[in-house]
Amino acid sequence: MRELGIGLISVGWMGRVHTQAYQSLPIYYPELEVKPRLVIAADTSEERAQYAADTLGYESFTTDYKEVLAHPDVDVVSVCAPNFLHEEMGVAAAKAGKALWIEKPAGRTAAETQAIADAVAAAGVASTVGFNYRHAPALEEMRRIVTEGGIGRVTNVRGIFFADYSADPRGALSWRFVKELAGSGVVGDLMGHLVDLAQYVVGSIDSVTGLTSTVHAERPELPMGSGTHFAVIEDGEMKPVENEDYGGALVRFGGGSPGAVGTLEASRVAVGPRSRYELEVYGTEGSMSWDFERMNELQLATGYSGNRVGYQRLLASPHFGDFGRFQPGAGPNMGYDDLKIVEAGKFIEAFLGLQHRNSTLIDAVSASRVLDGVLTTAETGGWASIDQPEGTTHQPGQSGA
Repeated sequence: MRELGIGLISVGWMGRVHTQAYQSLPIYYPELEVKPRLVIAADTSEERAQYAADTLGYESFTTDYKEVLAHPDVDVVSVCAPNFLHEEMGVAAAKAGKALWIEKPAGRTAAETQAIADAVAAAGVASTVGFNYRHAPALEEMRRIVTEGGIGRVTNVRGIFFADYSADPRGALSWRFVKELAGSGVVGDLMGHLVDLAQYVVGSIDSVTGLTSTVHAERPELPMGSGTHFAVIEDGEMKPVENEDYGGALVRFGGGSPGAVGTLEASRVAVGPRSRYELEVYGTEGSMSWDFERMNELQLATGYSGNRVGYQRLLASPHFGDFGRFQPGAGPNMGYDDLKIVEAGKFIEAFLGLQHRNSTLIDAVSASRVLDGVLTTAETGGWASIDQPEGTTHQPGQSGA
């Protein structure tokens, strides 16, 4: 059994999720033969850093993230800090020789993301990005079906990531609404996930044109480090929202599904949908549909004649992705936190040099170039061609490092 030294940077909700995922590895991925050791956690809030030691179980804590990277017993580092710190921390982690699990968007722009990817490549360390939705077993099955030609040639794709977490205009103006701190708004947040899903299941996006809008121009301010972006504030001081609430894109696919086209939309202010994250893939011989609100189901239609035309509801089972590690058969469900355990498992597989099923900084560069194209064309009009990096994990049969 190998001891695996864990370092954590930022002890918010996502930091707790990462911690639980590491702790779960011996249960769900026993073949890795690792024993996670929670070595040190950092947060700018001493109270939250102390919480990491007192409650989460880290051996030590600090308010200086550089102490995490300098600790000799730390093998892998999770970066769960706000977006504007990702480039600095990601590059520093790679230069310190630490394997890196970083939340998305890895950088606020494609240039920042590329800088992290370059540092990871130069250091030769393993990397994983928090594209957790791609690990849903139903989506893994959707990817397999596309790869094997189960719905024929892919013709078009429809994806939406609609959420209501900022639908209330009294919703707090956290760092996510400030351009200097977050970069883009819902484009970097939810559409980043959607672009990764579309490319992971269908293939690389070659060109894009975008449209954005800001629905709520002002929000009550929330001091950095207090509350979450779900907080609602009564009678707070109003400050301007600096980035977009809605993003839409028309896309053309190349690698994996040449000739396929699609529409991608994301909103953080939709009234009604809670986490309506959907991907629909249409082909010449069938189609498929998945919705995160029914994460453990896949709607599949094959053929266009006979007495079984239309969708069949398939429940996730041990035949789908990593589902069998969590449940013995169809019916019992997996949840959001389980997807992060899968992500941790794939990350440590790559760290140990066993296999490369994980998302990487190369995938993050690819997604960020598409997102930059969405934002640029939303301002200028026209279409943007996407210069895709080599080594993504997009379809078909491609793998990163």
